[in-house]
Amino acid sequence: MKEDLSLTPEEVAGILKIAKNTVYELVKRGELPAYRVGRKIRIELNDVLTYKKQGKKTVVSGLPGEFSPPEVTSGYMVVCGQDALLDILTRHLEQTPGGMRVFRHYVGSFAGLMALYHGKVHMTAIHLWDGHSGQYNIPFVRYMLPGIPTVIIHLTCRMQGFYVAEGNPHNIGGWSDLTKTGVRFVNREKGSGTRVLLDGQLNLRGIDRKKIVGYETEELSHLSVASTVARDAADVGLGNEKASLQVRGISFIPMQKERYDLVIKKEDMEKPEYQAVLDIIRSSSFKSELKGLGDYDLTETGMIMAET
Repeated sequence: MKEDLSLTPEEVAGILKIAKNTVYELVKRGELPAYRVGRKIRIELNDVLTYKKQGKKTVVSGLPGEFSPPEVTSGYMVVCGQDALLDILTRHLEQTPGGMRVFRHYVGSFAGLMALYHGKVHMTAIHLWDGHSGQYNIPFVRYMLPGIPTVIIHLTCRMQGFYVAEGNPHNIGGWSDLTKTGVRFVNREKGSGTRVLLDGQLNLRGIDRKKIVGYETEELSHLSVASTVARDAADVGLGNEKASLQVRGISFIPMQKERYDLVIKKEDMEKPEYQAVLDIIRSSSFKSELKGLGDYDLTETGMIMAET
């Protein structure tokens, strides 16, 4: 077994985007398991991921991966998506004059689009690859929001690839390697952009998913997948490069650059709060923060990619 992945309260606060004192309060209330090493508190990464996962198990209309956010008329701007750049966007919005209130929901791309279609959220970030056209996002928006004019704004390009143990002991280098004897895979949930990419690539190459050991094993985030590989509970998983930089003992095998875009209904674009979103995305301060995180291609950030 690999060494346990333990975190300090400061590191946990960074992952959960909360204050360090809130982490101590969660530990005190017994909501987040912890232990002591001398005078210092340590928290297992897997317990942090479990805590996050519990907070995501909210659902709307019986559709997989959906949720019950506050009503869009309640004074909150509801934003869907899982990437850390949306947390930065949220903070910038909350610091605008008047202090805009933002409610974040960490759900996959399909669930976010469905919530936007049903009027449950204001905007959603997606990364959905269409294997037939080779395009990202536009075909899915047209299909899943029929008759609803939308604007697709580019956020960033990210690299998707395989998480493997250091040294890549199973010599994973391509999609067909997932069917190798002795290789255990860990998947993302149905409806996530990563799952769509995987299924599209398997279909394109005629690879039988039934031959992939662990195909039905699902985790709800890139970080969870990387952690599963780091704990030797799987040999390979698929996700973005950023998570591989956050988990010790993981190597990253790049496979495909993906587009991460923000989808907004066209009827909303002239409203001040949506213009504030666009202004922030295009601002030098926002882009500067993203550059500091790495793994973001910001060449086209803020550009309108399509109107459907």
